[in-house]
Amino acid sequence: MAGQKRVLLLCGDYVEDYEVMVPFQALLAYGLSVDAVCPGKKAGDICRTAIHDSLGHQTYSESRGHNFALNATFDEVEAAKYDGLVIPGGRAPEYLAMNGSVIDLVKKFEDLRKPIASICHGQLILAAAGSVKGRKCTAYPAVKPALIAAGAHWVEPETMAFCTSDGNLITGATYEGHPEFIRLLSRHWEPRYLVLASEFCSYVGVVINVIFIGLHKQYSKTLHHLRSCNFLLGVFFLLTRWMYASIDTVPYSAFLADYMEDYEVMVPFQSLQALECHVDAICPGKKTGDLCPTAVHDFEGDQTYSEKPGHKFTLTADFESVDASSYEGLVIPGGRAPEYLALNEKVIQLVKEFMESAKPVASICHGQQILSAAGVLKETRNKFLWAFSAHS
Repeated sequence: MAGQKRVLLLCGDYVEDYEVMVPFQALLAYGLSVDAVCPGKKAGDICRTAIHDSLGHQTYSESRGHNFALNATFDEVEAAKYDGLVIPGGRAPEYLAMNGSVIDLVKKFEDLRKPIASICHGQLILAAAGSVKGRKCTAYPAVKPALIAAGAHWVEPETMAFCTSDGNLITGATYEGHPEFIRLLSRHWEPRYLVLASEFCSYVGVVINVIFIGLHKQYSKTLHHLRSCNFLLGVFFLLTRWMYASIDTVPYSAFLADYMEDYEVMVPFQSLQALECHVDAICPGKKTGDLCPTAVHDFEGDQTYSEKPGHKFTLTADFESVDASSYEGLVIPGGRAPEYLALNEKVIQLVKEFMESAKPVASICHGQQILSAAGVLKETRNKFLWAFSAHS
């Protein structure tokens, strides 16, 4: 695509699971080209990710995450050909900060004054490259001494969702701040790549509420140049189709439950939040603030996918308080959760209410088990129903 913005995503083994995939797929769905690279690896190779969670101990826990597939080769990268750099956190930055090629690459982006967005432990690389001297930045609290030693103006994170910016430099504390992190980065490019409510609401005149089982969203913008073949693209397609079909209030909904697939819940959840959506995540039998354990599903050469424990996902609303009439769309993640949600009469009734109202429904992977149980797959040409077979 002529004029398409290009972003470089700097990866390494045991990069944090969410911190690599959420910006990767979100930026793709917003219409940018994203190259994921790792020193010593080439396109098609994988980076093992790490799942970091705060479970009430003195520091975060860690477990194995997904196998993240690279789509470009590090040795072929030229900073001048990109419009921005994203540095995820996790444990990868600890050793990438000692790699001369990585440091040289970061310095080139800095010399060119191109946007650099780094999160969590990623700022260790910025410190090693001298990119934080005299600059305002934040990070995971344990990174504070290294940043101060490198001359940074440390900004204490008020919460783990805190982000800040200083010129071309965007920094965040943890993946909890992805919505603001992605939004701050996207503001460096043309509005067509991420149209904010304040810039587009007066033209479109529409408000969308999304319930992402669970999603309630205040959505006051639209998207252009959606191009990636992933679930998020489908969700955005549904949103924009609805927006152009009716200039009325538009709301959404999505079902969450124990052992939904890790990426299939967080990627659309935070990507829509980055568009200034207010998202209500709900689960039958649970309430606001409760946790849902997720599952990491990967194809690793066996006859079927493997499963590993994923992050703990925090719900943002009560299932019993949901009224389908208050929403205009439904998102259903996959994983193992749909196997038993498909047996829940309240879940089935809610899906039927969305379909009978001709409201957009986006379901991925095993989520279609719920659609099947609700009897809504018979009309496969329904323009408001999009179903997907994989999370990548």
